[in-house]
Amino acid sequence: MRIFHTSDWHLGRSLLGFDLTPAFERWGAAVVEICRTEKVDAVVVAGDVYDRSVPPAHMVELLSDILRQLTEFTQVVLISGNHDSAQRLGFASPLLRSGLSIRTNSLDCGTPIELADGNGNLGAQLYAVPYLVPDIERSKLAPDAEPLARSHSTVMAAALERVQHGITAHANRAVPQLLTAHTFVVGAEKSESELEIGIGGVDSVPASLFRLGAATGSGPLDYVALGHLHGPQQVGGEDNPLMRYSGSPIAFSFSEQNHHKSGVLLDFTAAGTAPQLELIPHEPWRPLATLTDTLDNLLSRKYDDYSDHFLRIFVTDPIRPEHLNAKLNNRFRYVLEVQHQTRETMAIMRELRRQRTDPLAVVHEFFANAGGRELTATEKEIVTTHWNSAKGEA
Repeated sequence: MRIFHTSDWHLGRSLLGFDLTPAFERWGAAVVEICRTEKVDAVVVAGDVYDRSVPPAHMVELLSDILRQLTEFTQVVLISGNHDSAQRLGFASPLLRSGLSIRTNSLDCGTPIELADGNGNLGAQLYAVPYLVPDIERSKLAPDAEPLARSHSTVMAAALERVQHGITAHANRAVPQLLTAHTFVVGAEKSESELEIGIGGVDSVPASLFRLGAATGSGPLDYVALGHLHGPQQVGGEDNPLMRYSGSPIAFSFSEQNHHKSGVLLDFTAAGTAPQLELIPHEPWRPLATLTDTLDNLLSRKYDDYSDHFLRIFVTDPIRPEHLNAKLNNRFRYVLEVQHQTRETMAIMRELRRQRTDPLAVVHEFFANAGGRELTATEKEIVTTHWNSAKGEA
């Protein structure tokens, strides 16, 4: 059984105002070609198919064309992400033709999607968990009239309990048991383009939730296909099932400029054994780069190789040069961001970035700004103790 795992297409997104339609068209052609040449049995798109709940009409047409081509020779499973409208993406999903499954309703996550292998036999069973909005799902997934606690971890645990019941009732252990979900697993590495801001881990779920079958002996999941984060990476550690983020196929911010964009090609030879895994690279339509130098150097031949890159440029002259933007735009075709940075301002920016990525620093800064004073040594100790305790529980 051969499966291609991808996610976070974000059809319709722009990059700092620049239209990425050619990049989306390039990716659409690439995924069709990959799946055809590699004889893929099923494609899993783990959420954020579109970039917003009401996508542009030409992006709807592009997705329709990609799916039409794929379903001519393979099966496709889509789930909704936090950027998609579950209702719009899932419209008429019960009426879809064979070979295309769209899962947007959490109540369906305990019912497996049966995927056929190249011979038309059952090749795998896939459980699908779309993005779960706690304020909606805490009542929807509650076993009784009392809503669940308001957290991603709680509603994901409830959804995965349904998956566990589904595995117990429906699993054919002769074939791989797979799961796809759109969520942020503790320990994974974010990039700036995911947009959401998590305070204290409230937007994350522990990897241990996916350790299904441990208590019942019904057997673990063979693979968890994750979406939501744009950097390709494996998460979860050795005690949990094999879990990967495929990452986005396109870079959507300069924090992704060093990502090696790819999709995950999985070969399952038998249930209960680790799949053979290959990352299929996707060459960018236009690479991203950050240049940091004086204006004279930037205008010299030193940077000739960056004429076709999307560029973020930091100009380091002690005094801001005249007509800075005009000169750089005349030198490079695709300048998306220009900043004049002295050594002093660069040091300040580095410190701000450090503070924004350190949860304890965020708490201290918030209290100073909102509370009108710095935390005392005792208060800092209390905050640190509770933070370390929360990380241990995750």
